[in-house]
Amino acid sequence: MASLPRALSKLGYCSRTAAMALIAAGRVRVNGQPAKHEAMRVHMARDVITVDGEPVMAARKHYLMLNKPRGLITTRSDPQQRGTVYDCLAGHDVPYLSAVGRLDKASEGLLLLTNDTLWADRLLDPVSHVDKRYHVKIDRLADEGFLSALTAGIDDSGERLVAKSASLLREGPRAAWLDIVLDQGRNRQIRRMVAALGAEVTRLVRVQIGGLQLGDLPKGDVRSLTSDEIVRLSGAAAPSNKIAG
Repeated sequence: MASLPRALSKLGYCSRTAAMALIAAGRVRVNGQPAKHEAMRVHMARDVITVDGEPVMAARKHYLMLNKPRGLITTRSDPQQRGTVYDCLAGHDVPYLSAVGRLDKASEGLLLLTNDTLWADRLLDPVSHVDKRYHVKIDRLADEGFLSALTAGIDDSGERLVAKSASLLREGPRAAWLDIVLDQGRNRQIRRMVAALGAEVTRLVRVQIGGLQLGDLPKGDVRSLTSDEIVRLSGAAAPSNKIAG
C-alpha cells in the first residue's frame, strides 16, 4: 500500500507535489471514485487510478546518467526560477524521473535519474554502503595530517562524518585536488568535513558511483545506462554487500 501521491510518483506519472495538486483539483479517481484527499492509500497492483479519465499505467523503466553542470539544482521545479537538472532532459522522450540522491547547486558530475524507485531506494539505503568517488579542490595545501583527519572522522552537528579514503591528486602553490571516497550519505558531507578542518571546497565533482564512472560524458549531457551497468550497480547495493549490525 502507498499514499496516492507516492503511487503516482512510483508509476512514473508525476512528482508527489504535482500529484497532490491533481488530487486537490479533483482530477484523480481511484476505482472510479473521486480521490478526496492526498492521504488516501492505494494498492498499486489492484486499484485502478485515472487522471482526467485516463488510466495511469506503469511506465517503462528508465535509467540515465547525467554529467551535472555546476549551477543547477537537483529538483524538478524551483519557485526562484533557477535552472534545474531537468533542463538537461529537454528533448529526451522520457517519463517523470527522480534523481537518485542529490548534488548541491555548486557541485557537479555524475548524477543518476530513474523512475525505478525500488532500484533507487536500494542505492540510497545507508546500509548498502555504495561507494561514491569525488574529485575535490580545496583552497589550501593538504598534508598527511589533513588527509588522515578526513578518514579518522569528524563530529559535526551531532553526526560522525567519515571518508572511506582520501588521497592527494595534485596540488599547486595554494590549492590542492583530492580524491575522496564516501560510503555514507550525509548532507553536504565533504564540504562540512573540509570546513571543519579550516579549509573551503572550491570545486566538487562526483566521478564515480559504485563501478559506474562518469568517464568522458560531456557536461550537461545524459545517456542511458547499459544493462550491464544497471546490473553492476544493483549488485553494489545487494543485501550480500550490506554490513550487518
